[in-house]
Amino acid sequence: MPGKGISPSITLAFPKFPMSVFTTVSFEQMQQWLKGYALGELLDLQGIASGITNTNYFVTTSKGRYVLTLFEEHGADELPYFIDLMTHLAERGIPCPHPVKNHAGNALGELNGKPAALVSCLAGKSIEQPLPEHCAAIGAVLARMHIAGTSFQAEVRNLRCSGWRVATAAKVAPFLDADNHQMLQAQLAFEQEFDTAHLPAGVIHADLFRDNVLMSGDEVGGVIDFYYACHDALLYDIAITVNDWCVNTDGTLEAARVSALLNAYHAVRPLTEAEHQAWPGMLRVAAMRFWLSRLNDLHFPQAGELTHAKDPQYFERILRNSIAGREQLLTLWVG
Repeated sequence: MPGKGISPSITLAFPKFPMSVFTTVSFEQMQQWLKGYALGELLDLQGIASGITNTNYFVTTSKGRYVLTLFEEHGADELPYFIDLMTHLAERGIPCPHPVKNHAGNALGELNGKPAALVSCLAGKSIEQPLPEHCAAIGAVLARMHIAGTSFQAEVRNLRCSGWRVATAAKVAPFLDADNHQMLQAQLAFEQEFDTAHLPAGVIHADLFRDNVLMSGDEVGGVIDFYYACHDALLYDIAITVNDWCVNTDGTLEAARVSALLNAYHAVRPLTEAEHQAWPGMLRVAAMRFWLSRLNDLHFPQAGELTHAKDPQYFERILRNSIAGREQLLTLWVG
C-alpha cells in the first residue's frame, strides 16, 4: 500500500482476456465520490483484471483497501438483496465482502451513471488447480454459508431457472451440430421429469467457481461475486461448485476432490438420502445451466466496450460425462 507522501496514482490493469464491459473511473472522480465515506484519503485506484458482468476496481485509501463495483447489468432496485445478503453473511462469520456504508448510511450509491458499492477487500487469490485440501476448505465454507443463509429473510428466485434454460436452449439450438442438438433435447426432456421440490432449499451462491474464491494457503480467504445469489436447492449450489472445483480436463470428475468437498460439507450440514439420489441429476442440471450460458454469450454477446466469451465446450464435456455416468456419480458421495 502506498504511504503518505507518495503521489496518488491510477493503474488500469487490463486483463489477458478482456471483460465484457468496462466503465472507466478516473482518480479525480473517485476522490470526489469518496467524500461521501469516512475512508480517508484516496491513495491508489487499480482496475481489476477479472469479472465478466461488472466493472471492479481496487481502491486504496489511508484507512485501508476496498473493492469498488460498478454494476453493468443490475438496476439499483435489484441490488439491495445482494448487498444485504453479503452484510448478513459477513456478520455471521462467512468470509465474504462486507459492504461499506457512506455518511448517509447507505451501502449502495451511483458513480458514472452506474449503481456502485464499496466492499471490504479480502485476503488470498484464486487458484487454477485445486487440490483435495482446497476442495475440503470450500466444501466446509459452502455448508456454513448455507446454514447462515437460513436466517436471511429475503428471497429472490433463480433467474437461471428451468424456464430460462428452456428459452435459452431455443435460442442457441440452431448453432449446434447434430450430436449436441440431440444432447440438448435429451437434457431438456430429462429436466422436465427431474423433481427437486423435495430437496432442502435456501440461499445459494449459484456461481461458486474457483475465480470467485480467494484462497489463502489451504484456507478460504474470501468468497466473492454474490450477484447470482438466489433461493434454490442447496444441492444445486454444491453441484455447481463440484463441476468446477473437482473436474478433470476431459470433463470427468476426480473422485478424491469430490470426496474431500462433499465430506467436508457433510460434516457441517449433513446431506440427506434424497440429496444422494438426486446427485447425478443435479450435476447434469448444473452443467446444462453453464453450457447454455456460455453458448448464449458466444452467439449473442452483450453490447460493451470489450467482449469475453468463455469456451462452451468445457461444460459440453462435463454435461456429456454426467449423462453417461449416473451409476458412477452415485458412488461419488459422502462416506
